Amino acid sequence: MKRTVSIFSVLSLALIMTVAALGQAPTKPEHLSKHQLNTLIAIASTPAEHRRIAQYYRAKAQDYLTQSKEHEQMLAAYNANPSRGGKSRAVFIDHCESYSQYFKDMAVKSQGLATLHERMAKEAPEKLAPTGV
Repeated sequence: MKRTVSIFSVLSLALIMTVAALGQAPTKPEHLSKHQLNTLIAIASTPAEHRRIAQYYRAKAQDYLTQSKEHEQMLAAYNANPSRGGKSRAVFIDHCESYSQYFKDMAVKSQGLATLHERMAKEAPEKLAPTGV
């Protein structure tokens, strides 16, 4: 009997911890198509709408940083392989350097747009829900 109660207690605690962890898990950013983003930008007037746009640009900034790092890794791989000499190696290296910097710049610009929309969210008036509905 004591063993059953102990097992039940351990399982209950594990279940509670799992539910609590799931409740605290970060939510996946909403995916907006280009059309949805452009429509949202055109109509955005509430804090929630500006936060959705900011979230989109924050996610884009992270994607750009990931792509930049991928190109940095490729650059390191090309630099580590001197047997791949000549013109083609220089083209690969130039490509990786250029795109790594391009994606870093795009990340900075996207983060700037996210910051701008976060500021707009703070300044935008909350829409009141219609009464009597």
